[in-house]
Amino acid sequence: MNRDKFDAMSKEALMRVEEIMNATKLNEFLHRKEEEEKKKNCILWILAVIGAVAAVAAIAYGVYRFFTPDYLEDFEDDFDDDFDDDFFEDEEKEEEEK
Repeated sequence: MNRDKFDAMSKEALMRVEEIMNATKLNEFLHRKEEEEKKKNCILWILAVIGAVAAVAAIAYGVYRFFTPDYLEDFEDDFDDDFDDDFFEDEEKEEEEK
């Protein structure tokens, strides 16, 4: 009888140890899952900040390009006008001489 009682107690103790081990494994799994989510959340925040900075930089560059006058365009227009006028004057002189 003592032996049966001892066997029952040992089986019950083994079952409790297994339950504790399973609970511990489950806690470790859940804790690991939370850490992974925290890492993903941190990476997501970093990417969001980088995206926001890039968007602000793009908007600032667009505003700068819109409000900055294009000096080269004015120079090219002046150069083309002077060249075209001289060219046509030479042609008119040649036609008059003929």
